[in-house]
Amino acid sequence: MSGAVTPGAGSGRAGNSGRVGSGGSGAVPAATPLTTADGAPVLVRRSARRRRTVAAFWEDGTAVVAIPASFSRAQEREWVHRMLEKLRRQGDRGARGSSRRRPRSDADLAAHAAELSAKYLGGRAVPSSVRWVTNQNSRWGSATPSEGTIRLSAKLQPMPQWVIDYVLLHELAHLLVAGHDAAFWRLLAAYPETERAKAFLDGVSFATSRGLAPGAGYDEAPDGTEIPAGSP
Repeated sequence: MSGAVTPGAGSGRAGNSGRVGSGGSGAVPAATPLTTADGAPVLVRRSARRRRTVAAFWEDGTAVVAIPASFSRAQEREWVHRMLEKLRRQGDRGARGSSRRRPRSDADLAAHAAELSAKYLGGRAVPSSVRWVTNQNSRWGSATPSEGTIRLSAKLQPMPQWVIDYVLLHELAHLLVAGHDAAFWRLLAAYPETERAKAFLDGVSFATSRGLAPGAGYDEAPDGTEIPAGSP
């Protein structure tokens, strides 16, 4: 999993991003670590969008720590050290690093759909085709139960993985229940991010309708640790 935090007092100002690695708990190291305690690479990702939070998560076997672009090198060292320790306590690096890869191709998306169906729907939803489309402007996803096909809008791709998973599960559930009745929502009840993802997409739709369309990046930690930068 990933995590997020808000930096506290004593944070400073900024530098460039770089690869870093982590140690365990204890005093803050003199330099930003290049690897975690168990040897995994560390990547520090500075973001102009991120103002008051720091996040850490696994991405394809790399420990990623996302920090505000305004952080000083001292703040970077402090927060990378702190967040890597949180990831270390969460454990299970391999599982998180491999399972959170974003499904960019149609083949990846179809494989991920099979994983979600097995995990949340007992493997009962078996689509004949799952693919990204670029001509779906009014819907995030669509399904044709009679054909077993699922299409997801490519506009979802920069969004957090838990949002993509919700839309994909939503369409998988439609292969089992066509409408949005109680039986349909019971199928989605097993997914813990359903309400959060619905609210996220509602927010994106609202911003877009007001001419405040979000940018290409959503600067969200994918299932990691996120903390306000003022937290102890």
